[in-house]
Amino acid sequence: MKGRTFLALTALIAGIAAGCGSSKSSSTATSAASGTTSSAAAGGTTNSKCAVSIGVEAPLTGMVAVLGQEQLAFAQLAVKMDNQANGTNISLAQGDTMLMPAQATTVTQQFISNAKVVGVVGPAGSQEVEAVGPLMTRAGMPFITGSATNTTLTSGKNPTFFRVVSRDDVQGPEDAHYVVNHLHPKALMIVDDQEAYSTGLVSSMVPVFKSAGIAVDHESVSQKVTDFSALVAKVNANTTVVVLPWQVAANAQQFGKNLAEQHKKVVIFGTDGLFSPGTFTINGSYVSSFGPDITAIPSDASLVAAAKAAYPKFGTFGPPVYAATHVVDEAIASVCKSGQTPTRSNVLAAIKATNQPTSILGQPIKFDAHGDLVGAKWFLFKINPQGKYTLVTNS
Repeated sequence: MKGRTFLALTALIAGIAAGCGSSKSSSTATSAASGTTSSAAAGGTTNSKCAVSIGVEAPLTGMVAVLGQEQLAFAQLAVKMDNQANGTNISLAQGDTMLMPAQATTVTQQFISNAKVVGVVGPAGSQEVEAVGPLMTRAGMPFITGSATNTTLTSGKNPTFFRVVSRDDVQGPEDAHYVVNHLHPKALMIVDDQEAYSTGLVSSMVPVFKSAGIAVDHESVSQKVTDFSALVAKVNANTTVVVLPWQVAANAQQFGKNLAEQHKKVVIFGTDGLFSPGTFTINGSYVSSFGPDITAIPSDASLVAAAKAAYPKFGTFGPPVYAATHVVDEAIASVCKSGQTPTRSNVLAAIKATNQPTSILGQPIKFDAHGDLVGAKWFLFKINPQGKYTLVTNS
């Protein structure tokens, strides 16, 4: 990665595991001392002007806590490694959003009131970004998500917002075209979970299905539902594919169990939140994702070793957060190297100028004028009988 080195990585792994493998989470923003490493302690020279904080907003508890904890671990990993590489003294403040807009708003208000916080990584969900966007804008706070994909988030209403993943209007149509061209359904069911992420993907998929002459049954169900028997009962004999653009993998697993209970054989095609090996394991299902499996990227070998020490069972939600955190870290370091003290405004300007030739995601990181990642990719996986996710395609 630009401006970084992997020297002393082996020595870091044990410390990273201790600092990232577990954390106390709460409904408020708390100091995460374990995510801070002084490069002076590692044999370098710490720039006292770079003693600032980054906030991380993630669902550390609740229905998708496993994803939030993964995101936190990767944010901590990035801060630790970047502090050593850059001679900075960046600390990480964590806030548990529980994937709830109201909770994300509370955490955001706390970060904004903390003058030491010059940037935020997160929130995770599109519905949360919609809620906190106006607050971040008024505070001039730069924030970068590693998982919020709703297209409208970068329409101009959130001028301090960035993302390192593709938008729904990229991923959604790609998903839909794959279903049309490779699964060939005559009829399908698509179910949104009533949140901005899900409804955004559905709105970008349905036109593709209908233009291909596929009969579409569009259903809607709350994330709080835990038994889908009634919904599965609506799957008729002509339906061969069910599309689930959901955020909660456990719900998709239950949906698959309900299908089996009613002896209905259809292919489940899920998105991002369903990428959860060990939770969503329905054989033959497809899962599209905004993030790659970094264990398959040769140049990430050293990072993968450190990541496995920090959070052994990671998927595709952690690496984009590492990338997002690294962008903020590098922006802070560049401000310090110019002789300035980091502030929200000059860190924001540095983030806008980001131009990393490579990244943990296996692609360059540069943002367009709206805060979207230039050349963002899309990945598709299929689940085999052993529950393993195998890459099918990426574009």
